[in-house]
Amino acid sequence: MNEELKFIIDSTEELMKNAIVHLEREFKNIRAGKASPAMLGSVTVDYYGTQTPLTQVANVNTLDAHTITVQPWEKSMLHEIEKAIMIANLGFNPMNNGEVIIINVPALTEERRKELSKQAKAEAELAKVSIRNDRREAMHEIKKTEASDDMKANAEVDIQKLTDKYIKEVDDHYKIKDQEIMKV
Repeated sequence: MNEELKFIIDSTEELMKNAIVHLEREFKNIRAGKASPAMLGSVTVDYYGTQTPLTQVANVNTLDAHTITVQPWEKSMLHEIEKAIMIANLGFNPMNNGEVIIINVPALTEERRKELSKQAKAEAELAKVSIRNDRREAMHEIKKTEASDDMKANAEVDIQKLTDKYIKEVDDHYKIKDQEIMKV
């Protein structure tokens, strides 16, 4: 196969893999009932004038399936961390006991589960759009190469196979996440 075509196929596959990685990261931020330190992954704290990820200024752990604890490395950061969790608008109500911040993760209502399922579906659709855009770009690049028509046709078939593979992977990830969200 023409090196240029091989490069296009390989770089397209890399982009499609990145779409899956991004989807997995987004799914981690969608909670599914039980407490997890990943739920606070998007929280950033004002640490001496710099927005810093929460995990870089405190230990984030789970006590049980419904409780997250945040223990700052500097006690002076308790109030800032508490404020950052509130600002992140995750639906949590942090409690500060002077030593650690305790977050009770409420059980999900049926309505909230449906909202989260829609959110997961939207993220899955965004991943699919990204994969399809990668396919379109690859097809455009293939047409611009100076390879033979047969080689171009074979490369296009390979790109379509990659697209189908990664779209199916997105669907599989969504199915698992949806079951996780809807499980009471």
